[in-house]
Amino acid sequence: MFTLAEVASLNDIQPTYRILKPWWDVFMDYLAVVMLMVAIFAGTMQLTKDQVVCLPVLQSTVNSKAQPGTSGKADFTTVETTTGQGEEASMRTVSFGSAPTVTPDVPLSRATSSQYQPTESGQELKKEQKDSLGRKTNLDFQQYVFINQMCYHLALPWYSKYFPYLVLIHTIILIVSSNFWFKYPKTCSKIEHFVSILGKCFESPWTTKALSETACEDSEENKQRLTGAQSLPKYVSTSSDEGSPSASTPMITKSGFKFSADKPMIEVPSVTILDKKDGEQAKALFEKVRKFRAHVEDSDLIYKLYVGQTVIKTVKFIFILCYTANFVNTISFEHICNPKVEHLIGYTQFECTHNMAYMLKKLLISYISLICVYGFICLYTLFWLFRIPLKEYSFEKVREESSFSDIPDVKNDFAFLLHMVDQYDQLYSKRFGVFLSEVSENKLREISLNHEWTFEKLRQHVSRNAQDKQELHLFMLSGVPDAVFDLTDLDMLKLELIPEAKIPAKISQMTNLQELHLCHCPAKVEQTAFSFLRDHLRCLHVKFTDVAEIPAWVYLLKNLRELYLIGNLNSENNKMIGLESLRELRHLKILHVKSNLTKIPPNITDVAPHLTKLVIHNDGTKLVVLNSLKKMTNVAELELQNCELERIPHAIFSLSNLQELDLKSNSIRTIEEIISFQHLKRLTCLKLWHNKIVSIPSSITHIKNLESLYLSNNKLESLPAAVFSLQKLRCLDVSYNSIALIPVEIHLLQNLQHFHITGNKVDVLPKQLFKCVKLRTLGLGQNCITSIPDKISQLLQLTHLELKGNCLDRLPVTLGQCQVLRRSGLVVEDHLFDALPSEVKEVLNQDTSIPFANGI
Repeated sequence: MFTLAEVASLNDIQPTYRILKPWWDVFMDYLAVVMLMVAIFAGTMQLTKDQVVCLPVLQSTVNSKAQPGTSGKADFTTVETTTGQGEEASMRTVSFGSAPTVTPDVPLSRATSSQYQPTESGQELKKEQKDSLGRKTNLDFQQYVFINQMCYHLALPWYSKYFPYLVLIHTIILIVSSNFWFKYPKTCSKIEHFVSILGKCFESPWTTKALSETACEDSEENKQRLTGAQSLPKYVSTSSDEGSPSASTPMITKSGFKFSADKPMIEVPSVTILDKKDGEQAKALFEKVRKFRAHVEDSDLIYKLYVGQTVIKTVKFIFILCYTANFVNTISFEHICNPKVEHLIGYTQFECTHNMAYMLKKLLISYISLICVYGFICLYTLFWLFRIPLKEYSFEKVREESSFSDIPDVKNDFAFLLHMVDQYDQLYSKRFGVFLSEVSENKLREISLNHEWTFEKLRQHVSRNAQDKQELHLFMLSGVPDAVFDLTDLDMLKLELIPEAKIPAKISQMTNLQELHLCHCPAKVEQTAFSFLRDHLRCLHVKFTDVAEIPAWVYLLKNLRELYLIGNLNSENNKMIGLESLRELRHLKILHVKSNLTKIPPNITDVAPHLTKLVIHNDGTKLVVLNSLKKMTNVAELELQNCELERIPHAIFSLSNLQELDLKSNSIRTIEEIISFQHLKRLTCLKLWHNKIVSIPSSITHIKNLESLYLSNNKLESLPAAVFSLQKLRCLDVSYNSIALIPVEIHLLQNLQHFHITGNKVDVLPKQLFKCVKLRTLGLGQNCITSIPDKISQLLQLTHLELKGNCLDRLPVTLGQCQVLRRSGLVVEDHLFDALPSEVKEVLNQDTSIPFANGI
């Protein structure tokens, strides 16, 4: 049994799918309920009152009409049997020699109320027949019951007997067919999800806010249209009214609907601020709608299932109508029954009356009427299903009314569900469309972002970099907060992983901004913002995955000095770096490309006349075509790192203004071409580190003006005397090779300030080393040195000394005479330092205001 609480809880359940039931489905549901009531009523009547009453048809009736003069004459043979106990039990056998005499005027019903009694004289029989009210049938009660039941099954039409059950079965089939698409596993999950999302979208405060704001903007636009000479189409411009870019600058874009802060807006006090919780729920709804659309749009199963069940109901209607109409006339009050049980009853034919016939006929006519109405609605449903393409849904009307011009049209099951919702209330689709609009989503993100990132919070994230400049780094935000552009003293702005970054006109307030970093951030700028960046921006870093992510406006920054491009620029996409675009960067001085180039793109050489520094960092891809380097006659610094170069490119020898060459992390084995560097009169820095160089050719002496030579991380085993003929050499780095001896000629390098030989096999330090009195940095770590000569005290300018990783057992006391050497610049094991005399340690631990050298 159900408890009262369980039954009462059913009243609280709302019809979940009511918004997906159009008027015809609702009407058919009511019709099905009425048909169900008809079936129940008919079944109840049949169980309680359904029966037939049968009386025998006497053959004498016909004979009496043919021979009226013989009425009342009959021959009877009576057999009486008496028991031995004296009790009398009479069994009468009646044989009809001729038809029994009846009065034609006496009805059959009256005749049946009399019994035949055997008489001895014809006069008594006539008197008895005259006094009787009907014909006597000589049947007892059990025989009547028996014949009634027999004739119920034999004479009564089957439809009269099973009509209530057929109506019940048909109605149940129709009800199941109408609701099958709500219960089928592969469709009910999608429908439940859709109804849930639709309800949340309808009730979301963000829906009201978005529609209210666009309504306000529509009102403002209508006022502007009235003042204009001509009416404009109903859409919102994607560019500002003043200073809009021409067709030649397509990179300046504004996405979708314009929510501009400087545009006159009608105030809507109730929706000016969105609660943080509501904002988070709206964000979740946008994500749910996006995923649901992707999941539902790929199939049309719901549409096909609905069409299928409608076709089934239509076929069912035709079937019921066809066979039911044939049985309307079969239901009658009187029936003739021939049970063929003369041996039990004595009669061959009976006339029966069906007391439910009149009611059943009325119910059948009512049922046929209901079925006809039901069928016409099914036909209308089929007409609606095939009249318009229900697998496509256009939000054109919503776009016009709400000004969300970017709401996409949908298809397949998603479109069909929206068509069904429109039959309930079109307001649902209108409010649901808000969550299909990227403009609406971006606006929500903007509001939430500005609410979270206030000016005070951004100020706390501002820091000073190594160049003593104020910088702000924003990482993985949904956009750029408006308060950023109120930081007018900011020098550097870094935007990383912000896919919807937009730079508004407010950036013109940041007069100190000169450096911008866009890391996986294809930022869009307004026209006014672009004009400001074009005039003030000096350094731009762009990190990307695909070359298409580089904003097109980058190539129009005519006053840009430094450009850093980091990302995939393979040979197929080289032409996309801005074929003719880089030519517009007339003031570009530094171009840094970190990618996977196989050749230097021609468009890079187009800016060569004004480039002073070119840096190409490959990811190990071999750079094979370098002839275009010859055009870069003004390049002073050239870096070709990790380009799998096996020799020094000959094109480099044409760069007459080259001052610094860096060929780090290549596969160079020999540098015999170094003799050609004698033509590069201005070359002062040569970096050949992290290669496979085995020896240094003596032709290196021809590089007269060389000041820095980096040969670390190679395979050198010795230093030739030619190196020490470079009188202007100030920095020599041969760390991490296999050098076992420092040549005594090192004292010839009187201008040497930085000498690094860390990670070699040196065991003895020549005294001539300490004649290089200008040494400020000396790296001797990770060798086999056993002692440090006392003459180290001659290095009065020494600020950095690395001795860690040797075989030393003590440090010279004369270290205290190195006037600018301090403990922070002495890299040595702690126990060696602790073994020094206290006065030496005290000198080394003294603070000094003399800045240390930066080293390499």
